[in-house]
Amino acid sequence: MPEHEENFDVVLERVLKIALRRRWWVLIPATVLTLCAASISFMLPEKYESDATIFVEPQQVPERYVTANTTIDVNQMLLTMTDAVLSRTQLLKIIDEFGLYSQKKGHLGPEQLVALIRGNIKLEPLQEGPGEPKDLNAFKISFTDNDAHTAQKVTSRLTTLFINVNNESREEQSTSTTNFLADQLKSAEEDLRQQESRVREFKMSNLGELPEEQANNLAFLSGLQGQLQNTMAALSRAREHRAYLQTMLSQYQEISTGVSVSGAPIASPAETIKGELSKLESEKTELLGRYTEKYPDVVKINEQIKETEALLAAVEDAAPPAKDRTAQETKQAKPLEKNPAMAQLTSELESNRLEIDADLADQKQTETRIAEYQRRLNLTPVREQQLTDLLRNYNQSKQHYEELLSKKTDSELATNMVKQQQGQRFQIIDQPSLPSRPSSPARLKISLAGLAVGVGIGAALAFLLEIKNHSLRDERELRRDFSFPLMLGVPILQSKVEERRRLRFAVLEGLVATLLCLVISATELYVYWRG
Repeated sequence: MPEHEENFDVVLERVLKIALRRRWWVLIPATVLTLCAASISFMLPEKYESDATIFVEPQQVPERYVTANTTIDVNQMLLTMTDAVLSRTQLLKIIDEFGLYSQKKGHLGPEQLVALIRGNIKLEPLQEGPGEPKDLNAFKISFTDNDAHTAQKVTSRLTTLFINVNNESREEQSTSTTNFLADQLKSAEEDLRQQESRVREFKMSNLGELPEEQANNLAFLSGLQGQLQNTMAALSRAREHRAYLQTMLSQYQEISTGVSVSGAPIASPAETIKGELSKLESEKTELLGRYTEKYPDVVKINEQIKETEALLAAVEDAAPPAKDRTAQETKQAKPLEKNPAMAQLTSELESNRLEIDADLADQKQTETRIAEYQRRLNLTPVREQQLTDLLRNYNQSKQHYEELLSKKTDSELATNMVKQQQGQRFQIIDQPSLPSRPSSPARLKISLAGLAVGVGIGAALAFLLEIKNHSLRDERELRRDFSFPLMLGVPILQSKVEERRRLRFAVLEGLVATLLCLVISATELYVYWRG
């Protein structure tokens, strides 16, 4: 290694030599500053810190039965409550209630007093283990004051405020949620009522044309078409019966006058009526094969059979015996109005006319109804599209109303749960403590800081003195400053008196240095014991 380069051991040796030579510059400032720091620490006023731990108790009722309205996590909720509890109004009330800072009220304003008490309040979140802030399940409240009992009372007041504010905040939020849902439900109910009114008015104004009535309309249309067929068949039979009656009347007229219009032999009326009666019986048998006795066509043909039978009886009663028939034929027939058969035929013709008129009216009415039902069936697709649009809005309103009703019911349950203290709440697990020792000032730290500052100042002074002193104290320094080689060394020559004096001085120095070290140690031990 080159001669001008010094290794670590040499540097350390030089530092130790400097410290040994300048020991008084280190010991005296260290001792003085340690004593001053210790004295100052005992002059500072003592502060007592009282703390309490509040546990965030989870909801008592299982969430699958009741879901809470409050969705704010505990950390955010704690920040909100801190703003409410540590508000200017609340803190001024606490200051007046417990008589805090009575000596400073004369020269400090309200804002300064609030800042002072806030500085003495600490809020420390606690967690079960390492994790995110959302894992917060407890927090600690502490207050520092000159008096231990006052600190305990203020801490107790703060914990009560936090618990009350939490309960009031949750109840107010839950109640506000319920009221909001109630207002929304009222609006949704009104909207649903309007939608129901629109659907009802649409259905009332379009009766018979709605999609759900299509099957009934088809059934009615089919029935009316069958009824029309029956009416037309009855009308056809009535017309045939009228032709028959007119034929019978013509025959009676020919018999009465004795002249045949066609010149052919005049057939017997009874035989003609019997033929018609046989025809009616055949039609009745055919109808009974398909319908019952109460079917209208069967009832009507029964009436015609009765009328025909009555006409046959009248004709047979009016007919003369066979032996007098030839003579009767040669005589002039009696007047038509005196012949009961002619009167019967005339009456039946009038009845037949009325029946035909009724069948025609029934046919017209049935055709009108068929046209109406066909119109309804034609309009059904249009009404279905219109009704679909109305029902879509109605269903949306109904679904919205049911959702709000369900949410309102759940919110009411959650509100009742909060009012009965069954929801998430704050519970004190560590009551406000009564401190037996002051939490500040930290006397040991202050005295150790004074010792460290004294040693640092002494070391800095010693270093400055060494820099300004250019004396050569050993051969190494001589070789470093002068390039010529050292030829001769002269030792220090002292007399015995000088040696004894030097020894006594060294012993005295050692005793003084030891005493200073003992003073420093005793001071730190005393501060530690008192602290």
